[in-house]
Amino acid sequence: MINKKILLLPAMIIAIVLLSGWGQTGHYHISQRASLSYNEHMQDFDQWTSILAAHASDADKRKSTDPNESPRHYIDIDNYQLFNETGRIPQTLDSVIMLSGSYFVYDQGVLPWATMRTFDSLVSCFERYDWEKAVLFAADLGHYVADGHMPMHLTRNYNGQFTGNNGIHSRYESTMINAYISQITYDGSPAEFVEDVPEYVFGYIYQNYSYVDSILLADDYAKSVSGNTGSQAYKQALWEYSNGFTTHLFKNASHALADLIYTAWVHAGTPELGSSSIADPLVVQGILLRQNVPNPFATSTNIAFELLDQTDITIEIYNATGQRVAIPANGSYAAGSHRVEWQPAETQSGIYYLILTSLQGRQMRKMVVQ
Repeated sequence: MINKKILLLPAMIIAIVLLSGWGQTGHYHISQRASLSYNEHMQDFDQWTSILAAHASDADKRKSTDPNESPRHYIDIDNYQLFNETGRIPQTLDSVIMLSGSYFVYDQGVLPWATMRTFDSLVSCFERYDWEKAVLFAADLGHYVADGHMPMHLTRNYNGQFTGNNGIHSRYESTMINAYISQITYDGSPAEFVEDVPEYVFGYIYQNYSYVDSILLADDYAKSVSGNTGSQAYKQALWEYSNGFTTHLFKNASHALADLIYTAWVHAGTPELGSSSIADPLVVQGILLRQNVPNPFATSTNIAFELLDQTDITIEIYNATGQRVAIPANGSYAAGSHRVEWQPAETQSGIYYLILTSLQGRQMRKMVVQ
């Protein structure tokens, strides 16, 4: 199927940019911070944190090889007359196709049904204890959930082309987000079981559609302040106008991912993950950052990591707002097992992120200071 958005744009690469959700930076941030909303029953899911973030944009990468992938990332819901009249459309794909025809439905995008299908696949992986596929389906689920919290993925006016806001899509989701991602901070509330997944998914889509006009107004304001769309003054004004609801969208996306992972796990009977159920893809590259012990802790904790070869590494600790608070290790380490101790000293209690960075990649663990 040829997608109408590709037909309307002068180059394929522009179409891919316009269908990339929050961009790689935003998707990474949303998936990584889903762990802020893991509830007391989800402690074993902490080992998913770095993997979900690392694979948060896998779905975007598939667009270049899978012609059916792009429609899964958006729904131009205001092209449905029924939505314009009632604020809703049928929740099953078959019902919508019966109402509007297959060509029309796929041309408008199938984001909510892609989300629900991925959720169902996650349940199936849990049921058969297929942890490696489960975490990758969860990463895809995070991507589609994040797209459902990006308002310009929910409207026919996806690039501001009907309101004189041409180019706002990438200016908002990528240019601005890349510049101000460090200022998008939020806490999480415990994930809850979702009784009706289709109602939940469509519910946040309907809610987030209401922010389309806010983004267009933010663009108008930023242009009036700066006189252009390419300057630092424009980006700053766009952020000043939109940071409140943008942070709200990010927070809700992270929480929704935690809700849906938890719900899928419960649907599957809450199978025991165990501490070694999931292999971090970075381990095969010769580096393994282990979970700190003890965790939670108050006075000190041990941080262990393993290297296949001599490697330059840096271990940093960040708080939940993205501020670096310590560097427990930095330098060249020989092959083998290593351990460093960190004492939080005057560090406040709360959630912290332990991040190991090397030329081979990055690994992350979540820890709690009491």
